[in-house]
Amino acid sequence: MNIDITSLKGGERAILALRCLYQRRGYACYKMSKFEEYDFYAQNRDFLSSGDILTFTDTDGRLMALKPDVTLSIVRHARIEPGVVQKIFYDENVYRAPRQAGKRGTFREIPQVGLECLGAVDDGCVREVLSLAAESLSLVAESRARVLDVAHLGVLSAVLDRAEPSARPALIQCVAEKNIHELTRLCGAETDTAKYLRALVGDCGRPEEALPALRRDLADCGPALKCLEQLERILSALGDGADFSGEAPLSLNVDLSAVSNLNYYNGIVFRGFIDGIPAAVLSGGQYDRLMERMGHAGGHAIGFAVYMDLLEPLGFNTGALRGPAEGRGEGH
Repeated sequence: MNIDITSLKGGERAILALRCLYQRRGYACYKMSKFEEYDFYAQNRDFLSSGDILTFTDTDGRLMALKPDVTLSIVRHARIEPGVVQKIFYDENVYRAPRQAGKRGTFREIPQVGLECLGAVDDGCVREVLSLAAESLSLVAESRARVLDVAHLGVLSAVLDRAEPSARPALIQCVAEKNIHELTRLCGAETDTAKYLRALVGDCGRPEEALPALRRDLADCGPALKCLEQLERILSALGDGADFSGEAPLSLNVDLSAVSNLNYYNGIVFRGFIDGIPAAVLSGGQYDRLMERMGHAGGHAIGFAVYMDLLEPLGFNTGALRGPAEGRGEGH
């Protein structure tokens, strides 16, 4: 069947382009219901970016919830087989009440296109997903400057293991805010922990500049170096076979202060930005801890989502949302 793409709106063309990209790379389309039992989301509330869940009572008396997160539903229903990698993509809406700057927002329907790689995920799979994230940014905004920020939460976790447990939440907040003064006060100016955390905040930029600086500043923190070496291996081969073409360049940055939910993510995390849009239009990472929580012990997973509503300033009219963009919080 031939499709006249000239009849599609900008957002529809972008969605079609992303779907075709993922299909070409061997990912199968995944469809799901718009709602599940409320208890499922309530029991896993700590994995959700917003604690608010939109509910209704079904005709059989069960309390149901409109889906606030795609990944939770996919992992819940996944059938993980030893040695097998499942590659899927989706085009779905989620229903959230985002919070921004501590304020509670109203419920919104947020269109997402994304993918998940589950099961026997190795470094090659991680590279492929990062490559597809970069290509996705190029597809939806090839004429604008684009940035893909990459971090490894294993480095942060290794450093935080040296700090007092009671201080860790505040230190995580300081790292996320790049607040060197406060994290130095919390740790003590001359401690190794303070030195390492200052490196995570300060040693950011292009991989060829940031990675040598991080290796130097974390030289005597063995567990952190091991994770850093994995990040370097993956990034060194990221461009193999990928098409990052476009009228404007795509920049790859290492930023280990890019903190995500440590209950959700465990390894490499990343966010994509487009010039002119003040929030990440793409986010994702590895979430092995969620796999274990859902009963898939030993299974691995990585994925990302593209927030199609945030692309509206580029001329994409998804028709799904009105009003200014709000923060996405954690999760994808």
